[in-house]
Amino acid sequence: MITDDARIVDPKSCQLESWVRSFRGAGTEYWALPGCNPFGGFEFTLGPAHASLPDKQGDWKTLWQFKTLFKELETNGWGWGFALGNLSSRPYEPFLKSKELFVNVPISASFMDDKVVMHLNIGGAHTRGNSGSFAYTWGLGTEIELTEKIYLIAETYSQRDLPVEGQLGIRYWIVKDRVQVDATVGTELTGSVVHGRWFTIGLRLLSPAFLP
Repeated sequence: MITDDARIVDPKSCQLESWVRSFRGAGTEYWALPGCNPFGGFEFTLGPAHASLPDKQGDWKTLWQFKTLFKELETNGWGWGFALGNLSSRPYEPFLKSKELFVNVPISASFMDDKVVMHLNIGGAHTRGNSGSFAYTWGLGTEIELTEKIYLIAETYSQRDLPVEGQLGIRYWIVKDRVQVDATVGTELTGSVVHGRWFTIGLRLLSPAFLP
């Protein structure tokens, strides 16, 4: 999901979030974002992305993000945190809008004993494409438990001067709390066509505590 949650990986643990997003007739994105929580209070993520563009040379990106929580999400409660990061990107469209420094406040709320979890993001991004201005960003997402291992996921998100986009899909735990896969379909909901429609498939791996 593009919309972030008010959670971080367990202390002394790491995770790998990876996914492929394929646009209809317009190329493919490949992401791999490893992250760790070495000291218990924050999560640091650093990883690459590659955009395969029709009739053009592929473009590599790098993303780093620092994320911490001010209130941990509890069952039937809520939590919130703060994220600061940077995405190095050249302005190839329709992929990876040229975004530099960004900030985000993820807020999550749990309902029905964690069977429904809602996420709200409020933030901003400094973009080359906006002549160095700071554009607001937002996202709204949800996770709904269908069975112990299967979840329905949905979200909508955007930033100033870009179309509102949405995704809907399924998340499945192959190994509970360790190996997760998901698949979504997405489309633009408003504005002129930038991304069109796409399909995403992802893999998330979470480790037990092992860092010193």
